[in-house]
Amino acid sequence: MKATDHFKTVIQAYLDQRAEYDELFATSYRNPDKNIDDCVTYILSEVQRSGCNGFADDEIFSMAMHYYDETDIVVGKPIEGKVVINHHVELTEEEKAQARKDAMKRIENEAYAKMKQTKKPTKPVETQPQASLFDF
Repeated sequence: MKATDHFKTVIQAYLDQRAEYDELFATSYRNPDKNIDDCVTYILSEVQRSGCNGFADDEIFSMAMHYYDETDIVVGKPIEGKVVINHHVELTEEEKAQARKDAMKRIENEAYAKMKQTKKPTKPVETQPQASLFDF
């Protein structure tokens, strides 16, 4: 999973803020052997190893802090994939136009498929008259 710049920025901003008010973490955070790229690789490796598809922000931030706190941590190999961040993403006008076009095409296809469906005539159910007590 290749992390986006936005993902890295969010993680690094959190760590910077945490280092400002937590002196113990600040010393670990200044370790020259640690960097944000390896931190993100570690987070993504842990996420993949867990098998879960969603995490709270605090869980991800705690993984980042764990990376900096531990001296002998195994980072893992870079992972190919897609990272989705639950923050607002602004679409360009071209992307919005394409999304509208795709939605209209999908609606047209659904309407056409619905029109093509032929209604099968229902076979009338033959009912037998119910016997009366007076018929015996």
